[in-house]
Amino acid sequence: MTITKPRTLLVMMIAAMAMNGCSQSEQTAATNDIWPMIKIGVKDDANMEQKIADLLGSMSLEQKIAQMIQPEIRDITVEDMRQYGFGSYLNGGGAFPNNNKHATAADWIELAEKMYQASVDDSLDGSRIPTMWGTDAVHGHNNVIGATLFPHNIGLGAANNPQLIEKIAAATAQEVMVTGIDWVFAPTVAVVRDDRWGRTYEGYSEDPQIVRDYSAAIVKGLQGAVNQDFLSDKRVISTVKHFIGDGGTQGGDDQGNNITSEAELFTIHAQGYVGGLGAGAQTVMASFNSWHGEKIHGSKYLLTDVLKGKMGFDGFVVGDWNGHGQIPGCTNGNCAQAANAGLDVYMVPTDAWKPLYENLIAQVNNGTIAQSRIDDAVTRILRVKMRAGLFDKTSPANRPLSGKTEVIGSAEHRKIAKQAVRESLVLLKNKQQLLPLSPKANVLVAGLGADNIGMQSGGWSITWQGTGNQNSDFPGGTSILDGIEHTVKQAGGQVQHDLNGEFNTRPDVAIVVFGEQPYAEGNGDLDNLEYQRGNKTDLALLRKLKQAGIPVVSLFISGRPMWVNAELNASDAFVATWLPGSEGDAISDVLFANVDGSVNHDFKGKLSFSWPNNPVDNENRGDKDYSPLLPYGFGLTYSDKNTLQDDLVKQTGISQQLDDLVLFERAVKAPWSLHLQSGEQQKVMASSRESIGAVSVKTFDKDVQEDARAITFSGDELAAVRLSAAFPSDLRSFVEKAGQLQMQIKVEQSADAPLWLGMQCGDDCQGKLDIAQQLNATNEWQTLNIDLRCFAQQGVNLGQVFSPWQLSTAAPWQVSIAKLNITSEHVSTEVISCQ
Repeated sequence: MTITKPRTLLVMMIAAMAMNGCSQSEQTAATNDIWPMIKIGVKDDANMEQKIADLLGSMSLEQKIAQMIQPEIRDITVEDMRQYGFGSYLNGGGAFPNNNKHATAADWIELAEKMYQASVDDSLDGSRIPTMWGTDAVHGHNNVIGATLFPHNIGLGAANNPQLIEKIAAATAQEVMVTGIDWVFAPTVAVVRDDRWGRTYEGYSEDPQIVRDYSAAIVKGLQGAVNQDFLSDKRVISTVKHFIGDGGTQGGDDQGNNITSEAELFTIHAQGYVGGLGAGAQTVMASFNSWHGEKIHGSKYLLTDVLKGKMGFDGFVVGDWNGHGQIPGCTNGNCAQAANAGLDVYMVPTDAWKPLYENLIAQVNNGTIAQSRIDDAVTRILRVKMRAGLFDKTSPANRPLSGKTEVIGSAEHRKIAKQAVRESLVLLKNKQQLLPLSPKANVLVAGLGADNIGMQSGGWSITWQGTGNQNSDFPGGTSILDGIEHTVKQAGGQVQHDLNGEFNTRPDVAIVVFGEQPYAEGNGDLDNLEYQRGNKTDLALLRKLKQAGIPVVSLFISGRPMWVNAELNASDAFVATWLPGSEGDAISDVLFANVDGSVNHDFKGKLSFSWPNNPVDNENRGDKDYSPLLPYGFGLTYSDKNTLQDDLVKQTGISQQLDDLVLFERAVKAPWSLHLQSGEQQKVMASSRESIGAVSVKTFDKDVQEDARAITFSGDELAAVRLSAAFPSDLRSFVEKAGQLQMQIKVEQSADAPLWLGMQCGDDCQGKLDIAQQLNATNEWQTLNIDLRCFAQQGVNLGQVFSPWQLSTAAPWQVSIAKLNITSEHVSTEVISCQ
């Protein structure tokens, strides 16, 4: 086993600055020359530049501003495109043509064609500039049913195979082009410094070298090589994101503040841009985070002076989801500061696009934004479009790959994905060489993740958060159980599958598949890395099997390294599977030997993130006093001796105070899902807008992206919206602490009738309170606190709660919900009466 030694240049550079006691301003002044001019290899084209200048000279201010506006498909129509001629548009995570999660490839193509034709129709706006569609294809064309979903970036980092990464990107580009889309918001090149960050799995490594090499490989795979098939008919425009420092925020807070020095900003956080821009990336996405308190979307120094000036980037900078609206003094519909800082394209979902468009025109006319800044932005946009051949290509429905649905989820692409799964697995423990297993054995398979393609795929899988999916939403995909059953049954062995580890015939070995439920972005932020803190159901399963004398193999699904010392102790073998994507069957290729006992596929994965030694410290290679449980580069093979013994893994965790139980904050939290019911009809909310009978729910932005839910009851019949889980939760400890159900709510339309807030412990076990009298006037957010004892008094068994929150009514109420949680203490004296 080889463990890579840390590179010392970065460490010495940062340490030297720290020892010299440089202030931030001194560091900035001293390091202004650290930013290199990137040679991208895209040849200057004088003829193209003249065409751009000529076209720019013929455009009105309104046409130019329209090129800088990027709305979202849920918030514009084809007629809006015809009238305004937007330069681009996007589908956010969980947005689909016709708002249909199961939209076909033909549906995607139809929308792309209609938007394109509207953009080149000059009957209303006088412009024939083609628009382009951008999408988050971050581990395959992950918004489309049936697409190949590759392992998330954290797994690919463990594989450390840039050639494989290029193949993955090329396959993704082809599947994207089948649906008529031009532009992919990838790769993410964050260098993660704190694994509590909810986007950790979008990072390849804590090591900037892997990130730099992978960024170049992904860009080459998406766009083609600059001297070969650059932006050909089989390639898409790529986006290196998020510029800059998103992986280094304080506390691992998504969209937080990065306070590193400028030298470290370059040597750690900019290396993905060195690689990606060097490979010819045409767009860069600005980051939500701040650097020393200044929002990147509003930083002229970083966007203009550094990226466009010192690094020589001549493509365009696109914003993130209403990121401009987070600049102090700005709103989503009014932000001159972002354009002045160097933002070229405003990503402006929701209906804020129209006031933004109008305000930008007014701000150029009154001199707040210089005409030259607008001309520079539009020049960059037109340059990318011309380089991509959008002025010369046929319309989306008539391009070479368009409509070739056999490409989506093809056997060739799944083969690449299976290789990536095998190479990404990291073997952390293999006591008494338990692995590889004999395929002739009697194998028990248990755990929530065993037969759960959605869980193994993680966030950004069909839906934004990766929630609300079931196996049937991944046609052509395979679960981990599928692979085990195929391998074992083919060899004459036996497989028993039970979620809770029950069995009829005593097994030779148990494979337990468990880990994190899907999440994306800030919804995955943690305050510590302890796995299942305060609710150790998976540990109980492992211990039950081990106490029965059954050897236990743990397959841990996660978007980051976690503190799992107790789970390691309860396992004879432990594999970090990360988030393998749609090809879960490939895991059995590595776990099981051939029938003759020889190794089929050995473990190749090595940790690209250090494995934590405690729940609160986040150590990275090169840190002073570096002492993780398992170091960067660790990973056993079948020829290696086991190094983790049970008695070497300390089990002491952080203090076990009772934390608040978060039910909904920005997204529904695992293990619950949001269900709609109207009469006898029921439906799980699996996209951004759902309706059934007398109730509908849609997401909207309150403070950040899609962090609230608008609920409309028509009053036609009794209807309900509830959080539900397949297994009950024990809330008795919260009652002992005088806990409360806390709900942030706003009334949009009231009715002279009850609005019931309820809790369920089974079909015939529930309690509810009418909260109509406690709600304020319309359009005012308020927080309601309900003593949990109110539900207990109504007969709710708080030791077995299947639904901790429900709203129901038979009247025409409209309300919005932002936060739901169960508090660990009596936090408010303003409590709704139990009467």
